[in-house]
Amino acid sequence: MWRDHLTQIIVFAVLFLGVSALGFFAARWRRTGSLDHLDEWGLGGRRFGTWITWFLLGGDIYTAYTFVAVPALLFAAGATGFYAVPYTVIMYPLVMIALVRLWSVSYKHGLVTPADFVRKRFQSRTLALLVAITGIVATMPYIALQLVGIEAALKTMGLVGASGFTRHLPILIAFAILAAYTYSSGLRAPALISFVKDALIYLVIIVAVIYLPIKLGGWGHIFNAAAAKFEATPAPGDGILLNANNQLNYVTLALGSALALFLYPHTATGVLASRDRGVIKRNMAALPAYSLALGLIALLGYGAIAAHVTPVLKDNNTVVPALFDGLFPQWFAGVAFAAIGIGALVPAAIMSIAAANLFTRNIYVEYFDKGASPAREAKVSKIVSLVVKFGALLFVVAVSPQFSIDLQLIGGVIILQTLPSVGVGLYTRWFHRTALISGWVAGMAAGLWMLYQIPNPATNHLHFGGSAIALTKLGLDSPKTLYVGFLAVAVNLIVATLVTLALRAAKVRDGGDGTSPEDYQTDRSDTTPDKKDPALV
Repeated sequence: MWRDHLTQIIVFAVLFLGVSALGFFAARWRRTGSLDHLDEWGLGGRRFGTWITWFLLGGDIYTAYTFVAVPALLFAAGATGFYAVPYTVIMYPLVMIALVRLWSVSYKHGLVTPADFVRKRFQSRTLALLVAITGIVATMPYIALQLVGIEAALKTMGLVGASGFTRHLPILIAFAILAAYTYSSGLRAPALISFVKDALIYLVIIVAVIYLPIKLGGWGHIFNAAAAKFEATPAPGDGILLNANNQLNYVTLALGSALALFLYPHTATGVLASRDRGVIKRNMAALPAYSLALGLIALLGYGAIAAHVTPVLKDNNTVVPALFDGLFPQWFAGVAFAAIGIGALVPAAIMSIAAANLFTRNIYVEYFDKGASPAREAKVSKIVSLVVKFGALLFVVAVSPQFSIDLQLIGGVIILQTLPSVGVGLYTRWFHRTALISGWVAGMAAGLWMLYQIPNPATNHLHFGGSAIALTKLGLDSPKTLYVGFLAVAVNLIVATLVTLALRAAKVRDGGDGTSPEDYQTDRSDTTPDKKDPALV
């Protein structure tokens, strides 16, 4: 009952409403122009410095879902859940140069989205449209999963029941507040809130990793308890160490997830809001500090095993909130729940803004209103950001949380299909634009077919039950599994390469390149954005 958690609820509500007030105040924070312009509303004026960008990107990449789902995966499957740690480590050096190049060309030409870049680079409306649709579709379940994080905290406090209208009422209220201040303040709202969010998360983690071993008899006992649990289960892929059955999936999932995270439109939004190239370089060097925090967060899953935590309403996403509820004082548990809730607000706001910008620039303006004014663009993005949040809300209201998690894994496979046009396109114009479209179709078809073959016995889903496909499904006599996104993007690249070679041999004319080599080295001091570029309106 919620009355048993009254102190937690009060602490949670005070902190949650406090940061919401910050979100509305952000409309006046560091403003350099009218919010009736996409550069100001959707990119914060492109003037965020090193510290603001560090907190913004940290809040964008390390979400509430990370806080609850990574430990939940360790709680249920063991060492496999640690894949999130190496992928966030290898991502930064892997994509640092790519993101710097994306910032430069975007600043030179006033680009707002990755699809804007594809439109400019390959002079193809169709390819840009596919990239925009892919980004929106892949982002929607990611936003929904921020709701899953909030819902896990609310369930533990007794504010979300098993059924009935009131089950989702607290989440509806939370996202109504989020929608209101995102509409009024744009990207400045999550940027300002991210300071509070990160401070709370670091506080909670530092206290937890010191207090839990004392309470549970030391880390040795915690790891022994986890090992004993997995040894008693019949599942071949769990355990506190990787084994021959899951090592290949672990490696491909880590690498594929690193590439996917860089391709998500909300990551690009945080990067394009930076003041200059130096800000991005310093952030790529400093952001791995979050990976240390992520590793500590992951260990909470083993702590929940040692503490004999029972998930609330049979939802594994509640293991971390339930751990804090059972072992910590109520007031501190309330702080932890607020960290989870606020941790959902920052990425959800950035993701909805990124998806709205994609729709506005690459669908609405490109196909319905080529002469749209900057004020019109900003107005459409504001409205679409509300629609995107409502759509994400439907994911959680209409389907089970576990199925939403499956959708997020599918989202990673989907967004990886933009790697040839966005990621590779930042370095070379060799691929023919028609070949990139063909590769996208082939990779998407292969990825969705493989995902359709994956069941999830834990949730009784016969299809789309995860992102690891057994090699036996591909006709190979092996018990190993492999990340679907890795195979799908390989198909994409192979088809794009073969079609390009065939079209070049047939001397089929390609579109021109709307960029120059110098564009990829541009810094703020070198030029000003080309707002009148006809390719962008």
